[in-house]
Amino acid sequence: MKKAILLLIVLSPLHSSAQYTFVPDDNFELALLNLGFDFVLDDYVETAAIDTITDLQINNKDIYDLTGIGDFISLSSLFCYDNNLTTLNLTNNTQLFEVTCSNNDLTSIDLRNGNNSNLWYFQSFNNPNLNCIDVDDVAWCEYNFAVDT
Repeated sequence: MKKAILLLIVLSPLHSSAQYTFVPDDNFELALLNLGFDFVLDDYVETAAIDTITDLQINNKDIYDLTGIGDFISLSSLFCYDNNLTTLNLTNNTQLFEVTCSNNDLTSIDLRNGNNSNLWYFQSFNNPNLNCIDVDDVAWCEYNFAVDT
């Protein structure tokens, strides 16, 4: 019994307590895999591999769902145009500087992240069903964002 307890104590530092981000869209995860941020197509990405990424270019990858994008907490540039996205939640991405999400099937975008005035470039053209962009400052965003009427 003492040997078993000793073995558990010795091996416990080898047990990883890594945190993972759920990424249910296989095309999104495959894009991350191809960029070297993931290694196994299993609906999960190690959070430590993505929380320091500042630039993400995942355009034209047939992505339907960006669940998990909220754990990209250092993200300043997101290019996700020419996909099949229907919703985009960027509430946890407070470092955003530029976003291009044109040519999707977006119906809503949530940008209430407390940092809209630092979002230098935002473009969401050709999303014919887009009826709501939630923001922190409506007047500022109406003046500065490039969107369809």
